[in-house]
Amino acid sequence: MCQATVSVTLLGFLLISAIAAPTKKEDVEIYRFHINSTVTSRYAITVITSRVVNQHSESKEINFQVKIPKNAFISKFRMTIDGKTYDGVVKEKEAAQQQYSQAVARGESAGVVSSVGRTLEEFKTSVTVAANGKVTFELTYEELLKRRLGKYELLINAQPMQPVADFKIDVYIHEDPGISFLEVKGGLNTEELANAVTTTRSGKEAWVHFYPTREQQTMCKSCTETGLNGDLIITYDVERVNPNGDWKISNGYVAHWFAPMGIQQIPKNVVFVIDRSGSMHGRKMEQTRLAMQRILGDLASDDNFGLIIFDSHVDVWKQELLQATESNVNLAKSFVRRIEDQGATDINSAVLKGVEMINRHPREGSASILILLTDGAPNSGVSNPERIQANVKEAIGGKFALYCLGFGFDVNFDFLEKMALENGGLARRIYEDSDADLQLQGFYEEVATPLLHDLQLNYEGASNLTQTEFGLYYNGSEIVVAGEITDNSLESFKVEVVAFSKSKKVKYEETVSLRDLPEVPPQHENFTQRLWAYLTVKQLLRKELTLKGEEKEAAKKEALDLSLKYSFVTPLTSMVVTKPQESDTQVAHKPKEGEERGRCHDCLLVSQGRRGGPVGGGFHILAHSPPVFHPAHSPPMSHPGLPGLQAMPVRPGLPGLQAMPVRPGLQRERGISGISDYEVAEHQDYDYFFQIEPQSADFVTMNPRPTKISQFQMTSLPLPPANSVRFLISSSSQPKPLCYDIPLASKIRLLADPSSQFSMNGELTLYGGKGFKQIAIHYKTNHHLTISTSGINYSDGQNAVNFVWGQEPTKHEADSVSVILRNNEVDVTIGSVRVVFLLHKEDRDVFLWPAIRQQPKHGSLQGILAKTDVQYEKLLGSRIKINNQEESASLSTATDYRLHSAPSVECWLVRLQFALQGELSDFTVSQL
Repeated sequence: MCQATVSVTLLGFLLISAIAAPTKKEDVEIYRFHINSTVTSRYAITVITSRVVNQHSESKEINFQVKIPKNAFISKFRMTIDGKTYDGVVKEKEAAQQQYSQAVARGESAGVVSSVGRTLEEFKTSVTVAANGKVTFELTYEELLKRRLGKYELLINAQPMQPVADFKIDVYIHEDPGISFLEVKGGLNTEELANAVTTTRSGKEAWVHFYPTREQQTMCKSCTETGLNGDLIITYDVERVNPNGDWKISNGYVAHWFAPMGIQQIPKNVVFVIDRSGSMHGRKMEQTRLAMQRILGDLASDDNFGLIIFDSHVDVWKQELLQATESNVNLAKSFVRRIEDQGATDINSAVLKGVEMINRHPREGSASILILLTDGAPNSGVSNPERIQANVKEAIGGKFALYCLGFGFDVNFDFLEKMALENGGLARRIYEDSDADLQLQGFYEEVATPLLHDLQLNYEGASNLTQTEFGLYYNGSEIVVAGEITDNSLESFKVEVVAFSKSKKVKYEETVSLRDLPEVPPQHENFTQRLWAYLTVKQLLRKELTLKGEEKEAAKKEALDLSLKYSFVTPLTSMVVTKPQESDTQVAHKPKEGEERGRCHDCLLVSQGRRGGPVGGGFHILAHSPPVFHPAHSPPMSHPGLPGLQAMPVRPGLPGLQAMPVRPGLQRERGISGISDYEVAEHQDYDYFFQIEPQSADFVTMNPRPTKISQFQMTSLPLPPANSVRFLISSSSQPKPLCYDIPLASKIRLLADPSSQFSMNGELTLYGGKGFKQIAIHYKTNHHLTISTSGINYSDGQNAVNFVWGQEPTKHEADSVSVILRNNEVDVTIGSVRVVFLLHKEDRDVFLWPAIRQQPKHGSLQGILAKTDVQYEKLLGSRIKINNQEESASLSTATDYRLHSAPSVECWLVRLQFALQGELSDFTVSQL
């Protein structure tokens, strides 16, 4: 069956984009593509509608995928085919997962959609459309636009990958206080497309339209023969005449926006705590130095500041906080330029030192801020995250805010997020891209100018309020509070805001006459209630991270109940889409930013690009059908004795093979992945066992539910040979990785860096065929580490240290070396390389697997783990092309033993020589 893809991408604060896989016009045509975004009092509701016609002479599967802002909630999805509409239904995640599992167990087409990227998540579904048939996709999502640096941004990106006859983007903005300014820019607002963009403003309202002709969609600078590829950026702010803020009351709900201006800036006491451990080597450290140069230059003259750098040791630039005079700032810049990466990561000692510095220098009329930047997990000093969080919370005592910046994807983001939230701050991920220094600087600019502190907002006549206490209010930001009106017969509503400015206690009071409030148009009368629900769910999800026991469960239940009531796809709910095939099911999950790659417990298959940075700015997610079963290209054949069941001939040598579902986690297919960037949830593995039946025909069939199986032809996937171990290589340009097999008992060069005299070799197990029995690391001339299934031995040439699996958590540190043993893993940092070795016990086999967490980025690395990404082209049939070489591939699976959950991953199986572009002898060693 042929495939075509129609997709929509929503990026940034509000970014909308459509992406479609290139197809010939006579096959699939997007004949209408509309994006309609309505922003009322900063609350945006966006509807994307795509109409597609299959002009081919046979049925085609059409995929619709949407990437939305991470802060947005999907609230509606529907498909309309031949006048019949199929709606998605939001359910509790466990119930949806059960429905999904049942679909998988029946062999039906099912998929999970889930992602965390830099600014987006992806929703994807598909439907089979008959010849000359039409389908309409419609997706709605909702988001509260956040004010940053004095403006709201609406970023709309269009990339339909083909000119569309009826292409429209319509944006309507309504703000009761009035719109103070509005600007449209971006790659689509160019000279060639100038007459396609129209902007109209009239007091409280603004309209932006983008209607390019088919010809214009191929003429602009960012356009190609495949159509538009660019963005519109709509920036605006509202009038702020009333210092008490503005209001919206409708249908028994109230919303209050508070952003006073004309207030004198509060001087800051700010301490920067900067990670300089070995994992910060290279570009991360260079970008940190560059960002700190700019941040130091932006300090106000009445700010006091301090600098702390840390690895396994903590160094303080100056013991006292210094005023940000020109000379002190220049001295600090000189210090920052000399920071060098080295050692391990002692977050506990570094943060406590920062707290001590701030507490030692109290200053009346000032605001204190502690900013932590790290790229790793604590592996020196106190390394237990919960203990560190408790220590920091006790030390700060609610007196000031802690902000945590996590650099890259090796960082324990859950740990940082909870620690920041417990101390009145927030956590933000800094992505390992060319603009990382600008990300750091941009974050600082948001918190650089505190205007008020210790704010308390009180409302007379309202209940069920969202957050009403705030530690700091920054210039250019905005506080939003919403709640329910307790008495609908009230004629007035009273608000009081109490806060502290630079020199005094201030109070903002107002009694709002409900008769004087602007009337709410009927089409917007429910938006205040939905805004309240949106804010409440968001805040409950954050609050739940910091709670324990019954309080945690109560917050989670309240967030779940609201998510279900308002049909929000949140981390607690999923959207189930019942497609025209009646039993086909897809489940859309919303993940959390803190979920680490490889730990998404609700995803089936998540494919991402290069390690440390998502493809196109985000992770790429696939709605995935069970890998054991795939649509066939040949006519179906009936299986004897099983009416309606369709099958395909089995691979030669396996007569009478039957495929049967197995409970997840039992009898996994053997295979190993070591360097794949795929993540799969442990909840749903595509596990099937095979049973030999004495039947004459060679068919693969599902048993025991023949009448429940979707009408697809099915074929088995090749298993890894019993005398080999299977490895994976990810691809940033393709949804599936490549996999290849290496013979058992081989001694393999895993990773070598001649420039730093680092090498790591491993010996595969002789029996079992699942991993390594021993791995050895050599660093320079005197450091040697051997890890086996029986224990760990380390020597620095003079002293030796031995560990035994199962003993109490232990750590050993030496120059540029850190070894931490915990449970069934050992975390090793040597020089600029960090590897976590997992001990697996499966089917009575015990074996090791290394998971690279950090390695140098230069091109002189050697070994099979040095190759982290392969660029290949998928050709017709099952052929793969690499570097102008072609080879046949087989669809197969491997097990990712980098993760404790050992999930199964679908891959294209090729020869080792083709995948690694070399012979096995190029990667083997004579001794470890």
